[in-house]
Amino acid sequence: MLAASGLVALGLATTPAHAADPVFTLSGPAEVGLRPHPGPSGDAHKTTVEFRVDNTTGTVFDKRSTFTIDLSVFKGIADVTLDKDRSGDCTQTATAVTCEREGLYPRASRVATLELSAAKDSKLGASADLTMTGKTEGATFKQATTRVKVGGPDLVLEKAALKAKMNPGDTQGLPIVFANAGTESVGGVALRIDTTHGMDLVEKYDNCSVEKVSDWTTGTVCLLDGEFKPGAVYEVSGALTLKAAAHAFHDGIVYSVNAAGKEGKEPAARQQLGKNTAGTGKKLAVTERTPAKAALRPGADLAPGNNRHEFDFEAKNSADLAADAVSLKGKAGDTVRADLGFRNKGPAWVSYAHLGSGVARTDIVIPEGAKVTKAPAGCEGVEADGTSRKQNAGAPRYFCWTDSELGEQEKVSYPFELKIEKVVADAKGSVTVDGWAPDGIQVQGFDPNKANDKAAFVINARDTGPTPGPTSSTGSPTPKPSSSTSPSPSASVTTTAAVTGTGPKANGNLASTGSSVGPVAFGAAVLVAAGGLLFVAVRRRDTGRA
Repeated sequence: MLAASGLVALGLATTPAHAADPVFTLSGPAEVGLRPHPGPSGDAHKTTVEFRVDNTTGTVFDKRSTFTIDLSVFKGIADVTLDKDRSGDCTQTATAVTCEREGLYPRASRVATLELSAAKDSKLGASADLTMTGKTEGATFKQATTRVKVGGPDLVLEKAALKAKMNPGDTQGLPIVFANAGTESVGGVALRIDTTHGMDLVEKYDNCSVEKVSDWTTGTVCLLDGEFKPGAVYEVSGALTLKAAAHAFHDGIVYSVNAAGKEGKEPAARQQLGKNTAGTGKKLAVTERTPAKAALRPGADLAPGNNRHEFDFEAKNSADLAADAVSLKGKAGDTVRADLGFRNKGPAWVSYAHLGSGVARTDIVIPEGAKVTKAPAGCEGVEADGTSRKQNAGAPRYFCWTDSELGEQEKVSYPFELKIEKVVADAKGSVTVDGWAPDGIQVQGFDPNKANDKAAFVINARDTGPTPGPTSSTGSPTPKPSSSTSPSPSASVTTTAAVTGTGPKANGNLASTGSSVGPVAFGAAVLVAAGGLLFVAVRRRDTGRA
């Protein structure tokens, strides 16, 4: 009886508590302004508003949900039209938009897209709230509200006259001219300039903060104080100079103006002033143009989307991609590991982000007598003639692609594990670096030295000394000061080493880059016996990049 009571008590104690109903968040823009009727062309100017739902639970919510957008308050203020192509299962009446969803995946997704324009008889300054609510069984929704107002500020940025062709070290000014084409003043403007890896913004100002947007992009946000009046045109009076770095190649900038505080990054930028600035005592200033100069150049579009522009540069430069030679040793039955790849000896970095393709391909031919037991995720096994095959392991040849960016002085390695099935003296394969081109895969046009694009991959070479790496081109650039200069990655057996399998690891479908290996002897591989498994670690040069 006591035992039974104990089991009952235990059962009660371990009964899970009823989980609370999930809460989903509806979202949309906080505020939108409508151009007064009629627009510049004589027709009503349309503004797009998108509402979304965010399921952050990590699981699919499989019950039917209904969403409603109230339109009853917009009579005489705005005309609202449902964009059926971007609104899924939604319908519209005179007073509401209703949408149905059968389930919610664990991510943010669009519910409805609306197009708004000021009503014909609307008055300047008239406003109303556009509200979306949701309901379902077993969950609740946080509603979304967008303030809609007739009129408001409208910043328009003039497209700067920049030259696309530059040489490393060249400079040119970035003129910033913008207008307020709206009906209300702006109390402060945030100027944002994003530059890619090979393009630098020279000047530093105390009202500008600098942040690293990504590995390859730097963002500068300058907060311009003052009142920017409707109908007025302004220009930045301080110097803004763009300089092509020594490693510049295919680079670009994105520059924009927004009302301060209207973009998510600008408040954070204001907090960073004094932290990420040079403390020069100088502020980037802005002046109003005289009436004689006030007009923007012909062709400037007064639509709100014209507060942002992009520009691409092409610097006259080259990048020497050099394949790394590797030599391994082992006996029949051994499994060895080797890092196969290449390095960019510069001077340029290379970005194919605008093309959406990888910068370079490593073509690896496996030596006779060896079989690949493990290949990196970013490498595709093919037949000897390069045609596709079903099985990735055990292929005689592999194609490995980089990401769409490749840094100057960057080392790219793909870690392979191979089993030596039979010993073949001086078994030779190869490592070749090439890439995509309009006419097919070929040696890259930006690579001035074709002699080092192919290197030997040898197992059990007759010569016990290290296999020399690819010969550098005459006058090749000196590595960055942060780079260590190790010999070419050849390999030989060292049975006394206590280092186990180190080296780069594949990251998703990308190669490991710029990693350093622990205390491995210069120019030598390390083999460590571990139940018949031999790991070969090839020393690589560190680029100094994280």
